[in-house]
Amino acid sequence: MKLLLLAFLASVALCSAGIKEEIVAAEYLQNLNAEIARRTNIETEASWNFASNITDENEHKKNEISAELAKFMKEVAKDIAKFDWNLFQSDDLKRQFKMFSKLGYAALPDDDYAELLDVLSSMESNFAKVRVCDYKDNNKCDMSLDPDVEEIITKSRDPEELKHYWLEFYNKAGTPTRKHFGRYIELNTKAAQLNNFTSGAELWLDEYEDETFEQQLEDIFEDIKPLYHQLHGYVRYRLNQHYGDDVVSRTGPIPMHLLGNMWAQQWSDIADIISPFPEKPLIDVTSEMVKQGYTPLKMFEMGDDFFTSMNLTKLPKEFWEKSILEKPTDGRDLICHASAWDFYLVNDVRIKQCTRVTQDQFFTVHHELGHIQYFLQYQHQPFVYRSGANPGFHEAVGDVLSLSVSTPKHLELVGLLKDYVHDEEARINQLFLTALDKIVFLPFAFTMDKYRWALFRGEVDKSEWNCAFWNLREQYSGIEPPVVRTEKDFDAPAKYHVSADVEYLRYLVSFIIQFQFYKSACIKAGQYDPNNPQMPLDNCDIYGSVEAGEAFHKMLSLGSSKPWPDALEAFNGDRIMTGKAIAEYFEPLRVWLEAENIKNNVNIGWDKSDKCVAA
Repeated sequence: MKLLLLAFLASVALCSAGIKEEIVAAEYLQNLNAEIARRTNIETEASWNFASNITDENEHKKNEISAELAKFMKEVAKDIAKFDWNLFQSDDLKRQFKMFSKLGYAALPDDDYAELLDVLSSMESNFAKVRVCDYKDNNKCDMSLDPDVEEIITKSRDPEELKHYWLEFYNKAGTPTRKHFGRYIELNTKAAQLNNFTSGAELWLDEYEDETFEQQLEDIFEDIKPLYHQLHGYVRYRLNQHYGDDVVSRTGPIPMHLLGNMWAQQWSDIADIISPFPEKPLIDVTSEMVKQGYTPLKMFEMGDDFFTSMNLTKLPKEFWEKSILEKPTDGRDLICHASAWDFYLVNDVRIKQCTRVTQDQFFTVHHELGHIQYFLQYQHQPFVYRSGANPGFHEAVGDVLSLSVSTPKHLELVGLLKDYVHDEEARINQLFLTALDKIVFLPFAFTMDKYRWALFRGEVDKSEWNCAFWNLREQYSGIEPPVVRTEKDFDAPAKYHVSADVEYLRYLVSFIIQFQFYKSACIKAGQYDPNNPQMPLDNCDIYGSVEAGEAFHKMLSLGSSKPWPDALEAFNGDRIMTGKAIAEYFEPLRVWLEAENIKNNVNIGWDKSDKCVAA
């Protein structure tokens, strides 16, 4: 009995010591979160200054401040090691310590970290400064990607003109970065290993907190592939009809320069020549927006109104005062790629977007405001939790709004769509148009990271880097470059996210789970009933639904304080990411495409491409 009493007293003493350490740890974390938020705010300001005005001075200052923060985070890692946080009873404390213990690039030695920042800045700056030569006047070489070249890529139907701009852009945006990209891969791998990961692929995948996540994505992609192949076959068939056998093969990959997008990541801009029912007008409210005098400011005000209609947070005055919503007219170089920014203070959130008055940009505005809403919903959380449940959640929120905003129902509500007859042919047209964005994007997004995972893991020899990229694009998307590429070229960094070291898995995850969110939000809003043909999923508008807004609030306000399955469950009761909702959304289109392809004897799948060679 005496021994039992002594053992009990000893356990009480240990328990008391443990509780005391956790109290100390909690206070430490509170101070640490506040200090890192302060320092990250300074770093974000410097990054904003560089992205909105690319000068050597702003680049130097940004890199200098980033290096200081990295140095501070290394000191934090040493401090954290003094706590036996793995033994804490509090799951919250353990989660915070675990998240702070992963340093990312900050784990690199100071010299390596400074070099990495220089390498990334050089690649990003190269992308932003690309200027291409005019198709008809080779002495005029001042055309920027946005809006000059993108305008031509989306609207021209001259294959030779499109080929010219494709070649000009890829040669200047991708190939010059090869040396920097090689060093980036080396430093990325070194950083991953210093964080106790085998490669940068595993470091990126760790954000999704599930060892089976890569396999889950493979499985979901296999489920979606039949629909993609039907869509691909139909589009190639229609392009062959338009351009002829000399330009588009009936059985090969699709030449990507014909698809209305520099990276062939979305094909909706060529809908005018491939639409299933061309006599039925496709929804494009751009001209109506111009006619009604829309401005970028009005577009953002309407996006703000959508969120407040759901009883979510109104944009603060800081947003309107500090954002860049139109391309500056002072001639400065800036990164026009639309982006949302959190400055880790209260209400300091911004968007940088060279907004044009178009339907596509109208949807982009709602997408970017989805990021802003997420920032505002979790800004009460400690710094370490001020991010999405996983990176894909952040991208999905705004896209749910875009799905709703793009419906005939919503466009009619806001007075942009008039005299529109929503019959079955118009419905197939609209689903087809949406699929050219949403379904087409899935294999593209998958290859952006599968390619980099392979390089991070050392699975591709340097001498084969370019063709490895094009092999993946062909394998998953069935597309090919318009001209033969070799290992003298280097094309992957011609995509901004590759040059800027932005992992792309977030977009793939987003395009899958946004349909899960959308389906659930539509049911909560009373806008969708799978048993009622009069309430289809593809014409659901959640504008004004407080019930859907409450579900978003529950999920968004968690930030990353819980694993993503918990956040998903808070929204709709699910804990598993699935492709079922996206299949449900597009089922009427799949049935139509299958029948149409059989009727026209369309080849499904594609022959192997010969557009990249080692020499």
